[in-house]
Amino acid sequence: MSSNNSFPKLHNAAWPGVVGKGGEGNDPPIALDTMLDLTAAAEVDGRKFDGVDLFLSDPHVSIDSSDGDLQNLAERVRSRGLVIGSVVAPVWPPTGGGSAMGDPDEVEAFLTQVRKACQIARRLREIGIRPYGVVRIDSAAGVSEWAKDPENNQSKIADTFKAAADIAEEFDERLAAEGEICWGGMHSWRHMVDLLERVGRPERLGFQADMAHTLLYLLGYNAPEDALLPSDFDWSDNAKKKEALRELTHALRPWTIDFHVAQNDATVFGSGSHDKTGRHCLPTDPNGKLNIAEDAGFWLRDEHGEVLKTIEHICWDGCMFSNEVMHQQETWNSILEAMISVQDAHGWN
Repeated sequence: MSSNNSFPKLHNAAWPGVVGKGGEGNDPPIALDTMLDLTAAAEVDGRKFDGVDLFLSDPHVSIDSSDGDLQNLAERVRSRGLVIGSVVAPVWPPTGGGSAMGDPDEVEAFLTQVRKACQIARRLREIGIRPYGVVRIDSAAGVSEWAKDPENNQSKIADTFKAAADIAEEFDERLAAEGEICWGGMHSWRHMVDLLERVGRPERLGFQADMAHTLLYLLGYNAPEDALLPSDFDWSDNAKKKEALRELTHALRPWTIDFHVAQNDATVFGSGSHDKTGRHCLPTDPNGKLNIAEDAGFWLRDEHGEVLKTIEHICWDGCMFSNEVMHQQETWNSILEAMISVQDAHGWN
């Protein structure tokens, strides 16, 4: 396989080495350097990953990193022939943040983590290791808690996100809210669009689409009233799946500024402190419900089928794979092959 396109650049996510890891009964975290090595070693017919997206939290990258720490990080990434793209702000209570719809102290903790993340993101740009990318956030709030007072809680999250957008503007960064069914106020595609519209700052706050998570939007797992497909949907009906994806992406594509390639088997999964959300499968999983290269086009092309060229890099998110799977080099080669298929189908020079 070879690619004639150089964009969007191909990135691997480092945070699957941390998310869902640690704690009793779970796999231990995988060191950042190990994740970088596995990413750098992946190769398919001479093609390699261009970069990595990072989680700004221990044990990978401290949100309180010094300038020396960031210089060291940049060198570790650069020495492997990679760059840094998007970074994840640790806005959740277990990582020092707080709920975006919480009390004033919780909201302040949330915004403090956003500020620190934007500061790091800007510094990485200045160092020259981060040519593109966003700062990823979500509401850091559970769906059941949000559902106790939907209107007020949605308004609180919007106000917090507006304040976060102000912070992003200070650092000339863009925030991307990742839609997952586990985050209150973002747990259905309609609520996600509503939240983005309430904030109304597309130049500073957009949407991060992950193919695994947005597939669950179609089923309305935590919001049955917003389902676009029945719970017993026959996944062999590709035409109906495409129709649902068209409706979903018509609503969210205009807001999409960051994109995760992934596979999903239409079930939910969670481990560690991470609540149940869309299960990430290997690209070759026989139970996968996505045609990765084809279905990515709903996000990367406009209504007329033209390549959008608005997203400079795409990232593979493989959260919650077991360590045994993640330590196999073939895992990352197969993922890179899937990424190249997306770049072939919807890329540009």
